[in-house]
Amino acid sequence: MSELKRELGVLQAMLLGLGAIVGTGVFVSIGIAAEVTGPSVVLAVAVACIVAVCNGLSSAQLAASHPVSGGTYEYGYRWLNPLAGFTAGWMFLCAKSASAATAALGFSAYLLTALGQERSEIHIAVAAAAVVLLTLLVLQGISRTSLANSVIVCVTLSSLLVLVVCGIPLVLKSEPDRWLPFLSPADEMSAWSAFGRACALMFVAFTGYGRIATMGEEVRDPARTIPRAMIATLVVSSLLYMLVAVVAVGVVGTDVLAQQTRTGTAPLFAVAAAAGGTPAVILLTCGAVAAMLGVLLNLVLGLSRVMLAMGRRRDLPQQLGKVSAADGTPKAAVIGVAVIVLALVSTGDVSLTWSFSALTVLVYYSLTNLAALQLTAEQQLYPRVVSWLGFVSCLLLALHLDREVWGAGGICLAMGLVVRRLCNQAAVRQARNLNHDDFSGES
Repeated sequence: MSELKRELGVLQAMLLGLGAIVGTGVFVSIGIAAEVTGPSVVLAVAVACIVAVCNGLSSAQLAASHPVSGGTYEYGYRWLNPLAGFTAGWMFLCAKSASAATAALGFSAYLLTALGQERSEIHIAVAAAAVVLLTLLVLQGISRTSLANSVIVCVTLSSLLVLVVCGIPLVLKSEPDRWLPFLSPADEMSAWSAFGRACALMFVAFTGYGRIATMGEEVRDPARTIPRAMIATLVVSSLLYMLVAVVAVGVVGTDVLAQQTRTGTAPLFAVAAAAGGTPAVILLTCGAVAAMLGVLLNLVLGLSRVMLAMGRRRDLPQQLGKVSAADGTPKAAVIGVAVIVLALVSTGDVSLTWSFSALTVLVYYSLTNLAALQLTAEQQLYPRVVSWLGFVSCLLLALHLDREVWGAGGICLAMGLVVRRLCNQAAVRQARNLNHDDFSGES
């Protein structure tokens, strides 16, 4: 069996997208961007929303035309060239594997802190246990995974909505000085350069909608389901992020958000303490723990599908490209992802920064938009200007990232090309051996 089962409807696909978006991004990225640009972080969220919508619509029409696992890895191969496809797939695997390890360690930290074990020696063990348990869940099939994700998303959304409801009255009473100066330069950057970097950093928080396209082979009626699920996901997440950003800045101010981020504390905890006291902090802690689990679950799911696609094309070992005939699950790819994430978790720290993730997703979606521009008039669901806006926006935001980040990205891609060449050579040798065996048998 080489194909996955199509079991996801619009609501299930949307909840998977929300599970990937409403996670570490909302609990961390707002504080990071606030430190860079000040109160204009609210506007940065809005800009990131617009860029995400353009990229999301490009992804939606590509997935509707070519509904297979792998996302932009597959679109790059089909509409651009093999190098573009591989670049998208490999960079996604590298950055998101680190993100998965970060989510696992974050879950462990939040949980142990809530239990009064802040300096616990079992921190890594708890994180590893979370990876193993969620991997076992993903191995049960997409239906059970989707159900668990729905529960996690409901818990996370509930905690954030309570935060917003408690915070809005305080925002209305807040002093205007809290929003001034609106554009605040960071370090040696100009105000507008800082704002551009904040937009790029906030964009990372929205990229979970791509999970829907990555799962394209498991969606029912993809031409109808994928666009609707993506649009619904972007609308809900955009409104939520805007509200949370406004409440965060209005209740505690960007100085507190930045300070909380620098000390390694989730910035929204300070907002919850000011807005609703201890009950709100407890509820937000539950939401944060659930969010970390949701991100980890979605990343294991999405990474395994990209690994499956790369195994099929032999850009990775071809054993990873097999689907179980019994339950339609890519078991080898899921286990492969788990092994990589566990290896990163065992270090207790992940060196890839949020900026590297920003570069990765901006390159990824630049290729997505380029692929969407190759669609025929019949295949296009939206005007071509949408894809042009997405492509140009990604390039402009990427230019605001540090040179060191670009250097790290280049090294990462070079390593991937070496891996690809080795896998391709192994596949050629195997094919020659099979042909030789067949010839010997006939003789």
